[in-house]
Amino acid sequence: MFMTNRLQMLYFVLIMPVYLVQPYMIGVILVAGILSQLNLIILSKVFSRDGANGTQLLGRRLVYVYAAIGLPFLFVKLSAFILGFVELVHLYIFPSMQRDWIALVIFLIGYYLASQGIEKTIRFVVIAFFCTVWMSLLFVPFLFFKYSDLHDLYPIIPTNGYRQVWKGLFYVWSSLSGPEYLVCLIPWFSSQQKKLKALSLANALSVIEYVLLFTASLLFFGSNYLKGKPYPVINMIRYLQSPALERIDIILICVHMVHYVFACSLFLLLFYGAVRIVTGNIHKSTTRIGFSASCAVVFGLIVAVNHLFWGESVFSNRWLSLQIIMGAATLLILPTLILATAKRTTKGRDFE
Repeated sequence: MFMTNRLQMLYFVLIMPVYLVQPYMIGVILVAGILSQLNLIILSKVFSRDGANGTQLLGRRLVYVYAAIGLPFLFVKLSAFILGFVELVHLYIFPSMQRDWIALVIFLIGYYLASQGIEKTIRFVVIAFFCTVWMSLLFVPFLFFKYSDLHDLYPIIPTNGYRQVWKGLFYVWSSLSGPEYLVCLIPWFSSQQKKLKALSLANALSVIEYVLLFTASLLFFGSNYLKGKPYPVINMIRYLQSPALERIDIILICVHMVHYVFACSLFLLLFYGAVRIVTGNIHKSTTRIGFSASCAVVFGLIVAVNHLFWGESVFSNRWLSLQIIMGAATLLILPTLILATAKRTTKGRDFE
């Protein structure tokens, strides 16, 4: 549950109000949550193969194909949330520091955690979850902001066509992606876990957090002003007042880094695993040199993306747009594709 929820609450939740803007998008978030639940049901059937690894589920050739196709998807997702968070740190905490150095710090912490092994990385999600999940509660007071009015949540039905609705649905659907990558971790899951229940609880919690943050943004900024605010969620935090702390936003952004360290380390391990499969070393033992070389290549590519493709604004960032498309595609296709392939490979064993 912790992993599913945190993978759905990465960078995109922080910029989500900019992409939705209109009040009726609250309904779009709920619809996307229900649709993603259907895919999680399919995913739980894949998880029902307790203890099975990728080769047993799909066969050696298909594991190779999936790993080769998955490498660019893993990299785009990893680079998007790291560079997104780096941009936040650069904008609100260290505006004079080179973004490459900020990325290096986050990356090295993630590398250290990943080097401890997959089991410790998975366990770290408990720390990441409890360090960050409570932050959504800070936005509850904005629901009762003295200048807000219930009319700020109107219209609840779109009046200017449905194109914006489809764009919003596509964005939220992509934002809820991430759990599909957990199929790579099936051998580490306990057979006693109730997968569907855990996935459902995590998905419901993610939808509640999305609705809470978006509603608070609408009531605080209003639809018209949201269009021009690049980071409305972070900017709202700056209005929180404390007699002891002047810049609460700085503290919260730093604490939030725990979340990104977990995601970074997990995706580095998945990337290394995919590289081992593609290079034909799946049956050889992992090595620290090989893992370090894989991470060095990933960081070099992230720096290249930062200089060549990462946009200056969330409104015109093509790399983010690419991640939105890829995230939507993996959540839509991957669970069904893997389940269908596994059923065909195992000829119906235990799959119904």
